[in-house]
Amino acid sequence: MSENIIELKNLSKTYDDLTVLDNLSLDIKKNEFFTLLGPSGCGKTTILKIIAGFEYADDGKVLFEEKNISNLSPHQRPVNTVFQKYALFPHMNVYENIAFGLKIKKMPKDQIDKKVREMLKLVALEGKENRKVDSLSGGQQQRIAIARALVNEPKVLLLDEPLGALDLKLRQEMQLELKRMQQKLGITFIFVTHDQEEALSMSDTIIVINKGKIQQMGSPQDIYNEPENSFVARFIGESNIFDGIMHEDFKVEFCNTKFDCVDKGFEKNENIEVVIRPEDIKMVEPQHGMLKGIVTSTVFKGVHYEIEVKENDRKWILHNTKNAEVGSQLGMDIYPEDIHIMRKEKN
Repeated sequence: MSENIIELKNLSKTYDDLTVLDNLSLDIKKNEFFTLLGPSGCGKTTILKIIAGFEYADDGKVLFEEKNISNLSPHQRPVNTVFQKYALFPHMNVYENIAFGLKIKKMPKDQIDKKVREMLKLVALEGKENRKVDSLSGGQQQRIAIARALVNEPKVLLLDEPLGALDLKLRQEMQLELKRMQQKLGITFIFVTHDQEEALSMSDTIIVINKGKIQQMGSPQDIYNEPENSFVARFIGESNIFDGIMHEDFKVEFCNTKFDCVDKGFEKNENIEVVIRPEDIKMVEPQHGMLKGIVTSTVFKGVHYEIEVKENDRKWILHNTKNAEVGSQLGMDIYPEDIHIMRKEKN
């Protein structure tokens, strides 16, 4: 038996003349927290709807544990979905909302009660089973929606931007809660978001999508530290990106300066792009810097200062816990392991 629970094979989807998915294939492993990340309109929610059976692909197929489920209706698929709008039943209390799917299945009352109480404990809503859902907070309503989906014991839970309506603090709390639930239950979560921080903090695997195509797939660390193209580098966190030349293995030139790096396997004197994260630039005295420039602005971000430096005609962004004075000259050092080389994208 494959370790993949879901395999998408060559999915294509077009609305009118707009291609939303372009021959997209990916594998999702059992028991992982898998995140579809990308800007609005990139195709991530369409992928979720095709897995759930709410949409059908024009081409390609969906395999669930190696069986083709492409033509099955939503209720025939072993998945449940939690939407950003929780779609709770306002005339029912918390208990009745969670029990709804089990009653439809005509499960015995004592079994329903046992399962609902297990879910109330899991989502920390014990003692609130008789409350009307519209009397609860957004975070509590979201937990009810998750409990209602999980009580049916799906093999896969699909989550379409479920934290989007919550305020920042509650959103961060629910990120931890969702990860805890997923690990405790040991089922596959497929999560859609456009929030990079959310994806990085919760996921086992992230797939970055743009214009219906996969840009990169990997662990949060891989996606952040080793972006494969400039779209990923710009979309995930902040980046300084410059044109450069890879003279030979471990030797790169950019900003009219030669640097040691840890990359190899490029053509001699190949044109490349260089990515340097703002937090990886060391601030030094101007006379000691590999590069130097003038500080043009600083903004306090809470944990660090965001410092903008003009070096010749190039703009650099630095993140540092120490501030720098606007108008002062600043040296910048970059260590070999903090220089990431990307191949030039073909137009």
